[in-house]
Amino acid sequence: MIRTDLLNGEIARAGFTKSSLARKIGMTPKTFYSKEKKGVFGSDEIVKIVKECGIAEPVPIFFPEFVSCNET
Repeated sequence: MIRTDLLNGEIARAGFTKSSLARKIGMTPKTFYSKEKKGVFGSDEIVKIVKECGIAEPVPIFFPEFVSCNET
């Protein structure tokens, strides 16, 4: 599952709306919202989101289970 709160912050910081980002990465807003709700994006989609939004630290957003595993 992705951290939608962090993703939404990065989308806003980059000056996008979810709909505009969806179109920019080649999917419909409906598909984007559905994938976000399920918490699952494909690896190609993650790469596009990271690139378009200029996300410097994507792991805490897209792979939060790895971040929590390293915190002991």
